[in-house]
Amino acid sequence: MIKEAILLAGGLGTRLQKVVFGLPKPMAPVNDRPFIEYLLDFLISNRIRRFIFSVGYKHEIFVNYFSNDYKDCRILFSVEQEPLGTGGGIRKALEFAETSEVLVMNADTFFRIDVSAMYNSHKKTNADLTIALRQMNDVSRYGCVEIDKDMQVTGFAEKNSMTGKGYINGGVYILKRTFFEELPLPEKFSLEKDCLEKYFGTMKIGGFPSDAYFLDIGVPEDYKKAQHDFKRF
Repeated sequence: MIKEAILLAGGLGTRLQKVVFGLPKPMAPVNDRPFIEYLLDFLISNRIRRFIFSVGYKHEIFVNYFSNDYKDCRILFSVEQEPLGTGGGIRKALEFAETSEVLVMNADTFFRIDVSAMYNSHKKTNADLTIALRQMNDVSRYGCVEIDKDMQVTGFAEKNSMTGKGYINGGVYILKRTFFEELPLPEKFSLEKDCLEKYFGTMKIGGFPSDAYFLDIGVPEDYKKAQHDFKRF
């Protein structure tokens, strides 16, 4: 069972700044609550009780708002003094992890996956890392993840290189705490570009398709959609 999660909350969120007025994206208000609170409530409902925030841009806002707990759950902060990229941020945050496997989630995306089912899939396939996948009618905005009949990742296609239906990376991962230790990676690197796409042939990466609710608030129209959708969460 997954007991702790890393929330990636260090991005600048440039496309949303005219709407959220200088707040980090995960702190953008949705019906008078920070977006990230909905993620925390969802993860708590999946019995996760320990959270590591990977933060950088205006990290003081997170620290001042949450301090070190939320609804009796522990919060720790892995602070990037300069941007490390998604991969570098995860690797740094893993230094705070206590368990052998950790859930990682983009803190500006809400993907209501079945965490237990994803974990069972991860263990069944003995994957080094498992990616939650969402089928979309048009993958051009996100890029595409290719999988085989055994739900093993066989390749990645960059955003705008493909159109039409396919699986996208939903921004939720389960990985071993030691995942990065044997890989020759720099201090700053992208999980997607510099790690997964470059080394997927040398490791076992599983795919976990899910048709659960998915929303990325990275653009103003989807942030506006969240105001309506989240009234039921």
